[in-house]
Amino acid sequence: MSDPADQATVVPPAPAPAEAPARAQRERPMPSPARSRQAKVVLRKVGPWSVLKISFLFYLCVMVVIIGAMMILYAIVGAIGALDSLTRLIRDLFADQSFEIHGGWLFSRGLSIGLALVVLWTLINVFIVFLYNLLSDVVGGIEVTLSERR
Repeated sequence: MSDPADQATVVPPAPAPAEAPARAQRERPMPSPARSRQAKVVLRKVGPWSVLKISFLFYLCVMVVIIGAMMILYAIVGAIGALDSLTRLIRDLFADQSFEIHGGWLFSRGLSIGLALVVLWTLINVFIVFLYNLLSDVVGGIEVTLSERR
């Protein structure tokens, strides 16, 4: 019998440092489009509570952006003197010397109209979700294909 210590084990030489990344790149299998996984999902129900929350936050952010843009525009128009010119023009046209443009009045009304529109459009989105949920019971929903990139 031969002793296991007598058997020589052959150790392959270690690859050179510059050769190691090239070797790893050659040995790695290339991704193929046929290997990507796909799943078909049918969207049958949408939660009205989640749509209410998302819609409210979305429209609130849109309102803040629009009000902010209007404030910047009002400041620019006031700085170049267009508000004073418009005030004088309206006073001359309508013979009303007491006419003034009040920014606070404009923006308070704009904010209240904006909040009313936020509530209105949020409720419209929730109503659409209820309609979708009713129609998806009859039609079957929307089919979505999800695929995984590799």
